[in-house]
Amino acid sequence: MPNSEIILISISGDDKPGVTSAITEILGKYDATILDIGQADIHHTLSLGILFKMSDNAASGHILKEVLFKCSELSVNVRFTTVSEERYTNWVGRQGKGRYIVTILGKIITAKQLSKVTKVISDQNLNIDSIRRLTGRPSLQTEDENAIRACMELSVRGELVDKSILSAQFLAYSAELGIDISFQKDDMFRRNRRLICFDMDSTLIKTEVIDELADRAGVGEQVRAITEAAMRGEIDFTESFKQRVALLEGLDESVMEDVAKNLPIMDGAERLMSILKKCGFKIAILSGGFTYFGNHLKKLFDVDYVYANELEIIDGKLTGNHVGDIVDGKRKAELLKLIAQVEKIDLEQVIAVGDGANDLPMLNLAGLGIAFHAKPKVKANAQQSISTIGLDGVLYFLGFRDIHIDS
Repeated sequence: MPNSEIILISISGDDKPGVTSAITEILGKYDATILDIGQADIHHTLSLGILFKMSDNAASGHILKEVLFKCSELSVNVRFTTVSEERYTNWVGRQGKGRYIVTILGKIITAKQLSKVTKVISDQNLNIDSIRRLTGRPSLQTEDENAIRACMELSVRGELVDKSILSAQFLAYSAELGIDISFQKDDMFRRNRRLICFDMDSTLIKTEVIDELADRAGVGEQVRAITEAAMRGEIDFTESFKQRVALLEGLDESVMEDVAKNLPIMDGAERLMSILKKCGFKIAILSGGFTYFGNHLKKLFDVDYVYANELEIIDGKLTGNHVGDIVDGKRKAELLKLIAQVEKIDLEQVIAVGDGANDLPMLNLAGLGIAFHAKPKVKANAQQSISTIGLDGVLYFLGFRDIHIDS
């Protein structure tokens, strides 16, 4: 006979005040040691598990009898499972090793979507320890389209068989099922991000500013064609930048002020920025666009750093040239690294968000790189992606819950 006995109590039924208190009071009466405890409530239905150890085997019988009577009194179901010391020891030995977070994000989450994602997890020999909903419970009534969102966070454990296969399957399911799937290592850096670097055009704002200026200059069609090719990675960004800026020659400076006042802010940007500032994040805009518009957003969102391109203006007119070095993909990554050094922040604590091929260097340098509503080529080469909801989806990848964000 073992010197001690380990027992798991599993309780389910209608949730009501006092269940946990009553059961732990019985365990305390017999000096039981609680080894693990977990509790969840789904639509007023309680699921409570308590794993405890007794040094005196004789007392176990008294505990089980009293717990059984108490559960009957409280009208909840109870089940007892004996756990061997060997099994418990093996379980403890696996804790803290190979821990990951899988985040599923979309307008809604269906059983089919969840089954596909969890099958990939299972095929990689990973075990799901817990599932929690980060977004509020959905209303059955019609809501504002921009407010409809659903997010599930899965805590998983185990030795990952092949990350490349897992990533490829998640990417395929994202496209097929219309959801975003994030896979992150669950470590101290994930819980302590401190710097976030944004691309500007088509990320913080819904447009490419150079396209807006081109429309005012009457060269919108030519510039948009070059922009799209550059974002797809078909044209070198620096060369495409020079070609597009040259087409703006002669545009009046006053047009820039008018465009800045009417910038369409990306869905979810205000909510995201507000929460990040409250939590003490440093925020940077690293853009292949223009400083004039970056500074406008800096005032709007209290941004800490803005690095973008400077247009040459002479006698109130754009000359078709730029001033200084061009902020291309390589420069964005260099600036991200520089800001992190200045702020004494580890790169693993940095988030980068962007949509274009020229954002990939910084997305892959940051501890968390997110391709936002990006082209397929960019999504395929980024660590994570968001395509289903607005910019505030970033908050869920960080583990924020609506109950905390919107309280």
